[in-house]
Amino acid sequence: MAEGKLVRGRDQFPTQGNTLPAVNLTDGQIATGLYVCSNNENTLKSIMKKSDGNKDANGAKKNLQFIGINGGYETTSSDDSSSDGSSSSESDDECDTIEYPPEEEEEEEEDDNTRGMAEGHHAVNIEGFKSARVEDEMQVPECEPEKVEIRERYELSEKMLSACNLLKNNINDPKALTSKDMRFCLNTLQHEWFRVSSQKSAVPAMVADYIAAFEAVSPDVLRYIINMADGNGNTALHYSVSHSNFQIVKLLLDADVCNVDHQNKAGYTPIMLAALAAVEAEKDMQVVEELFGCGDVNAKASQAGQTALMLAVSHGRIDMVKGLLACGADVNIQDDEGSTALMCASEHGHVEIVKLLLAQPGCNGHLEDNDGSTALSIALEAGHKDIAVLLYAHVNFAKAQSPGTPRLGRKTSPGPTHRGSFD
Repeated sequence: MAEGKLVRGRDQFPTQGNTLPAVNLTDGQIATGLYVCSNNENTLKSIMKKSDGNKDANGAKKNLQFIGINGGYETTSSDDSSSDGSSSSESDDECDTIEYPPEEEEEEEEDDNTRGMAEGHHAVNIEGFKSARVEDEMQVPECEPEKVEIRERYELSEKMLSACNLLKNNINDPKALTSKDMRFCLNTLQHEWFRVSSQKSAVPAMVADYIAAFEAVSPDVLRYIINMADGNGNTALHYSVSHSNFQIVKLLLDADVCNVDHQNKAGYTPIMLAALAAVEAEKDMQVVEELFGCGDVNAKASQAGQTALMLAVSHGRIDMVKGLLACGADVNIQDDEGSTALMCASEHGHVEIVKLLLAQPGCNGHLEDNDGSTALSIALEAGHKDIAVLLYAHVNFAKAQSPGTPRLGRKTSPGPTHRGSFD
């Protein structure tokens, strides 16, 4: 494909371009509406690490183990193989779906064009978009040489624009969306959108330009594409959070059309994944808190009923615990086994988190799980005497519990209402 033409400004998008070679799909692929992964793509690595807690003879009941963004997790003391089986069965079922792996190991294998894209060089030619250089000249005093600020701008190819327009014309016709031509169109859009937005090495500037281009076609087209899910139910927001690509998470949230409460097939929402994400900078934590404020922090995972707060507590993520409580997380919610966040913290020995949860006026230390165990009995069984002392004092000497769970900070959870509207 020929290079994109030289343009200035940010609001122009091409209406013409060289036609890209057609994507060759078999009839079976078209019928299923999915692309087959290329051989050099690996399964997405998860941000969620397995718990390595030691189990006693009786087994630990609240030891959450995570098998990945596309896998399951367990809360009982059964063998790890049950959880691994859940993950592998998910993976086997979805072997023909779009998977976009992280690219830490692939960065050295990227072609020159991709490097040029990441380093801000010109002549980036990848299927689905054209690259054009934007030059903003800044006048400086005559005694200094003229400086030029260069920024790559990524524009949709003619093929992508045609697909967007076809979607625009049929987006409100469910029957038309199931036609052979539309399935091919949607595959083209999905493949390109996930390639651009959902890899570890995704470029924020490119994602921003794609979002602007989709919105220029139609706000409905932008909403449809940005919420596309792959075969495992993951959206671009799931992947961006899992990769800790918080610049891209911010762009997706700012588009104001993301369904932040969408659960993938493993039962996780982006908020649940964010509760375990690696956050190094304060600005990244601010994006995470914005994400928490956009959705339902009390949503339960479909597989076992855990909440984002339970996940954060089980992994000792006190920063995420604070953020979730500030956005209205309920400390008394029980999962499918009757466990609460306080029980999880007591079992895993996270004394500072136990203190934080107990400090919430409304935290109920008397609740029992399905086995009749309380947070106190669980702490004693796990040998965490310091936590047991705190819990004993709380349940015996604390003031009468007030109904409901109070909020640690700024605002209450928006519940099922979130940014944007969805059909």
